[in-house]
Amino acid sequence: MKEPQDGYTCVQKPSEIETLLGQLSEPGGASLVMEDSDGKALPVLVAEQVFGDHLLLDISAIRELAGPLKRGQPFRLVGESKGMMLRTPVLVITVCEQQQGRLRCRCDYPLYLEVLQRRQYFRAKLRLGMEVGAILRDQEDATTSQGDLKNLSLDGCMVEMPISSANMLVASEPLEIELCFPDGTRFAIKGFAKHYSTDIERQVMSVGFQFNTPNVEEERQLWLLVREIERESARQSASGGDGLLRSLLFQTDPKAPPLVARRNAQRYATPMTKRLARVAGYLDAQLLELSCDHRLDPVQLSRHADRLLLLHDEDREAVLFAVRCLSQEATLVRHCLAVAVHLLDLATLSKMPRDACKAVAACAMVHDFGKAFLPDSVVNSPELDQEQRALLTTHVALLEPSFERCQWLASSVLKSVVFEINERLDGSGYPLGLSGDQLGELSRVAMVVDAVDAMRRERPDRPARSMAHIYARLAHQSERFDQRWLKRYISAFGSLPIGSLVRFEAGQLAWIQRLDAKGRPLQVQLTDAVKPPDDSLGEVLRDEAVLKLGKPLEEMVVSL
Repeated sequence: MKEPQDGYTCVQKPSEIETLLGQLSEPGGASLVMEDSDGKALPVLVAEQVFGDHLLLDISAIRELAGPLKRGQPFRLVGESKGMMLRTPVLVITVCEQQQGRLRCRCDYPLYLEVLQRRQYFRAKLRLGMEVGAILRDQEDATTSQGDLKNLSLDGCMVEMPISSANMLVASEPLEIELCFPDGTRFAIKGFAKHYSTDIERQVMSVGFQFNTPNVEEERQLWLLVREIERESARQSASGGDGLLRSLLFQTDPKAPPLVARRNAQRYATPMTKRLARVAGYLDAQLLELSCDHRLDPVQLSRHADRLLLLHDEDREAVLFAVRCLSQEATLVRHCLAVAVHLLDLATLSKMPRDACKAVAACAMVHDFGKAFLPDSVVNSPELDQEQRALLTTHVALLEPSFERCQWLASSVLKSVVFEINERLDGSGYPLGLSGDQLGELSRVAMVVDAVDAMRRERPDRPARSMAHIYARLAHQSERFDQRWLKRYISAFGSLPIGSLVRFEAGQLAWIQRLDAKGRPLQVQLTDAVKPPDDSLGEVLRDEAVLKLGKPLEEMVVSL
């Protein structure tokens, strides 16, 4: 007898055959697959087995196949048991008849079974060209992410997803994972992230999920999906796949919804946004690492602070616009990166030494990461009680031990940008309630930069604010914020800073990308919607073409 060529081995011992067939006889234990067809598994019940003589099959659920089966159409029985995939040799029906309203067929007893030994954690790998999208949903806060399925087993799966979605992996409840096959088939199941690896250069992470106690029906569907993935993989392999028909799951249905967008199709509003996204990707990965070991990687922090400085040296205005374009990143990452870019810009204008500028950027990039240690109910609550407010202020102290390996950071910069950025001149800030002369110049400018960016962003308790509102509000809080640094901020970035969406006299909406020496728009990019900037932006206008738009009438506040 010829050994199967697709990874199965033959079981010929009569007692083992009888035991395995008994397991297929359990409800939902077996499926019928027609030979020379699309390989679709159909429900069948092994109603009886008479050792060495025949099997009695109940095909009441698939009566439409009675005709082909009666005419001798060959088929196999397939199933799964204790991590093993089972199938019979090719069988044919010898008798088919109605019995008490049921349609039952008889076939010869198989002389052997084919078994694919699989441990529960074995994962069927998808080969190049076998594209299966994955949609991840956190049902607690309604966030979603999209990625690519890389392998699948009865126990879990591997998904390649954007690093920007790393914050989803620390959810206390299981995520919903929906797999989207080319033929339109969709399968959803819940699972927890168990392990991951990051590729910062490609901006992706590979996440291993363990399914959360699948029920019987989910296990049956998983087995069928694993089986079809292995079948298609064998068909595409250099050996062993000859003669196998293409799996129906991987045949594109023109009527099916389009496959979910995957990370390799990610586009950015500008070339600089794509480059800055590598720094954001590092921060996404670092935020996830902090949730595991509470420590910062000093080498990676130094490397990406250098990268930010180089981008700023190359084109400061392009970087200032790019930080407004990273709408897919975690809110905490977007805020910290924006504070880092603006604080770096002010430090450079103030002629700070380059080593000090690097330390400022590095500290600002992670200054709020202590919030990752707090419960979502505190960080994302629209209204905090006294106890929750007190807990929120602990994020500074929670982050402090994470810097123990970052010896290259100047302690004075770390103190000002991380530990004193939430203090206020009147002593109303935290964590120590410092005031007045206890706060140095770097602390004072950091407070202004942090407050401006925080107010530009939507929070659970309030919407995003316009720049005019922010400047007016800080100007009326002279007891809390250093007015000298507020004026320097306005002088450096303008009343309508780079990254503002403005409606002009001509009626056009446009994003400000560059300003002249007097803070007037010098370069803008047109848009037709009040939404975060993405790759759908329109024409870039410069100089005279900008003047033809007329004066800026109003800033359109965009929730970022």
